[in-house]
Amino acid sequence: MTSFQTPGSAGAIEEQEPALRSAQGSAAGGRGGRPPRMREKAYRTRGSADIMKPSLAGLIGKYVLLVVVLGIMVFPFLWQLSTSFKGSAENIYGFPPNLIPSAPTLDHYAEVFRTIPVLDYARNSLLVGVGTVITNVIFATLGGYALGCLKFRGKGIVMAIFFSTLLLPGEVTLTSQYLTVKSLGLANTLWGVFLPGAIAAINVLLMAAACRMIPADTLDAATIDGANTMQRLRHIVWPNIRGMVSVVALFAFIGAWDEFLWPLVVLSDPANYTLTVGMNYLNSNFGSNPRVIAAGTMIALVPIIVLFAVLQKQFFKGVEEGSVKG
Repeated sequence: MTSFQTPGSAGAIEEQEPALRSAQGSAAGGRGGRPPRMREKAYRTRGSADIMKPSLAGLIGKYVLLVVVLGIMVFPFLWQLSTSFKGSAENIYGFPPNLIPSAPTLDHYAEVFRTIPVLDYARNSLLVGVGTVITNVIFATLGGYALGCLKFRGKGIVMAIFFSTLLLPGEVTLTSQYLTVKSLGLANTLWGVFLPGAIAAINVLLMAAACRMIPADTLDAATIDGANTMQRLRHIVWPNIRGMVSVVALFAFIGAWDEFLWPLVVLSDPANYTLTVGMNYLNSNFGSNPRVIAAGTMIALVPIIVLFAVLQKQFFKGVEEGSVKG
């Protein structure tokens, strides 16, 4: 049977075709497109079996606890910073404390620089800190590789000795350290300040833990391919422990910069004082003026704050880099 269409009906069909194609396209997009994404809740709803999420009360309690801990940790720093900018007429012991100075002043910072050679003391601390970072990174990496990747007789005894040193407080070995440094002729020198912290047992253990995460098959394959020890360290071990290296480097510098008791014991010449020991000298001269002491404390903290602010991205990025690259 031959179909028959009038000119009027053909024109009507042609006019309806664009609308039909549009409707079909939208329907196809709805079927083939991505469904609207529902935003997941951060807490577990009633009747939910997802035990990995906290309940609403638990989530609120967690954030309240975080705020309390943050206040306990940050408030002393903010109070010290505020005190360093307050004038002599302002009350720094009022309650509730006023953290915003009514008349900020830099006179206390100027007084610190007039009283002690801050830049000389900071240079001494920087020399000790940089040297401590270099030696800890090098020797902790080598020691961690030996303990974490190699097999040798007496390895358990060596690990036990390293762990046992962590049980002793630093004050216990203070006398023996001083006698050793004095016998070497390094008393009252920056070398004497640097030497006991050149390698820390905790850093060796941290690097050993990082090296143990490297698959032994990868190291064995490199050995079969003819790689020597330095090549394995450079091409396999180092790329996988850079995160831990950044942790060790940062902690080593902070520990060396903040060290107070050992430099106080081994140094007697004010020209060799580190910054922390020099700030103690400031404290003895201005014991009745906590504003000047607070200013000196802020000066000593500035390098650490700047260092962490600059390196925190590399620090956390390095910690995440732990997988073996193909």
